[in-house]
Amino acid sequence: MSNYASSPNFANGFPTPGPQTPNPQDVMNHVFFLSETEWKQAREEQKFDYIIIGSGFCSLAFAERILAKTPHANILIVERGPFFLPEHFQNLPLPYQSTLGGLSETFPWTLAAKTAHQPAGHINGQHGMVPFFGGRSIMWSAWCPRPTTEEMAGWPAETIAAAQAHFASAEALLNVIPADQIDAHLNEQMLAQVSASRPVYGVMQKSLQNMLADNLHKIDSATRSMAAPLAAGAGLGEGLDFAKFSTPSVLLELSQKQKALSNSGQGSPLRIVTECIVNRLIQQDGQVTALDTSRGVVSVGDAKVVLAMGTLPPTTLLLNSFPEVKRAGERFTAHFITSVVARVPRADYPFADQLNELELAAIYMAGQNKESGMQYHVQLSVLSDEKPEQYAQRAARYMPDVVATASMAQLESSKDYLVFVCAVLGEIDYRNPENHLRRNGDANPTTNVTLQVLANDVDRATWDTMDEGTFQMMERALSPKGAAQVEYWHGDANVGTWQKAPPPIAQRRVGSLVHEGSTLWIGNDGQSPVGLDYRPDGVENVYVTGGALWPTSGSWNPTMTMVALAQDLADQLLAAKGDQ
Repeated sequence: MSNYASSPNFANGFPTPGPQTPNPQDVMNHVFFLSETEWKQAREEQKFDYIIIGSGFCSLAFAERILAKTPHANILIVERGPFFLPEHFQNLPLPYQSTLGGLSETFPWTLAAKTAHQPAGHINGQHGMVPFFGGRSIMWSAWCPRPTTEEMAGWPAETIAAAQAHFASAEALLNVIPADQIDAHLNEQMLAQVSASRPVYGVMQKSLQNMLADNLHKIDSATRSMAAPLAAGAGLGEGLDFAKFSTPSVLLELSQKQKALSNSGQGSPLRIVTECIVNRLIQQDGQVTALDTSRGVVSVGDAKVVLAMGTLPPTTLLLNSFPEVKRAGERFTAHFITSVVARVPRADYPFADQLNELELAAIYMAGQNKESGMQYHVQLSVLSDEKPEQYAQRAARYMPDVVATASMAQLESSKDYLVFVCAVLGEIDYRNPENHLRRNGDANPTTNVTLQVLANDVDRATWDTMDEGTFQMMERALSPKGAAQVEYWHGDANVGTWQKAPPPIAQRRVGSLVHEGSTLWIGNDGQSPVGLDYRPDGVENVYVTGGALWPTSGSWNPTMTMVALAQDLADQLLAAKGDQ
């Protein structure tokens, strides 16, 4: 094994001690990423087939698909941030949960005052970006439902078909597994043994999902329910623990694989550069010729440039680089959130005496406002925790949705209850002209945009529908003895009380949006900024991936569909070259 800074003439402290202050980024650059010398060589000497900006889900999906079919393809991945976490933060020791939010989130836009000054219970912000290698994949909920054709209302038929054709391969890449299958391979004895080391998805999971399905008709706005599909199936085939999916380790494995193929003459290395901000795409007559980056200019040559950097950053990049792209940023959608924590006595359930001391369940329920057709869904995490003080770290490690979970105060006061954590997401009306992303004249080309989002009457009606649907789910479908046995948490997560009445609007409705989209929506009607080939209108060699493409947001979690469409883009480009 070679050590850091070793070379034929300088090794093992001879003839001098050598460098004594390597930092983590230097180590990663030495092993996985481009060093300064390699970066200079890449910019000045190497030619690429594909240049991918970003290192999240869509970057991995595109690169993996291309290299699986053409291992000799030359790919460069450009990531603006440094290396931070090797895994999803929930797979790491409990203290890493403190990294969620704060300095791990940036906002490369100015929020409009009209949005920021909205009162509690209204939209007043948008969750930010995660500016590190792997992007938001290191801090996400991992829920991956397949949207139905009806739930993709407003999408081009061709794009719906492309997504559906790639759902299975996208789920395979992300290790998606339904919650009721996580422990389905364990018999009763093995389940009891596993429960000693981690919470199980056992009797409670199956019983509650069946109970909800049987009672779904009692919820006025509900359309379907199922065991939550979670990107947590890594290693299950080998009997290993489940783990939330993130891209860093998978991308690094892909890089090492390509390095080995290159060494044997059977492929090309996957080159990755970090801490490199793309400021502008330099273009002539609609053709990108170079990238203007914080680490120098990159010649594009004949490469295809793939924007895999989230939703708003690629829109900003195009607004600054291709002002002739019409309607970019004129549409904006996202998901607004209601957060409700409820409890029901464990003894009310016929399966109560079959439960282990700590069990989890994850269930997905979809619904819609019948008048407008606007959608919502409930991400329901359920905990049966008889010893919360003892199991705190274990529960946090395996929680279905650690971003929306029960607090210690809620669990400690509910040892004889099932605790239901409802994260409810509703779609914003894409037709609202008050919602947009526009350039604002600031000097920094990566942040010179203003985001404005305001709820309209359609949004308020959707929000009312999804709140009512959540309460009906708890009181009509999931409480065996009805509404009288349901209690709701009032107060903040750590200080509050259980009460019969639902929490007030200002307390249950979250101000910050998630799953932003539609700023570069895809279409074939001559009005959309991006065509069915994923190219912005009038641009020759740039391709868009991710939520910016969404014509409408629906309510379903978007990641798996993003991955499916990134794979479709790769297939389209391979077919165009005759490599498919």
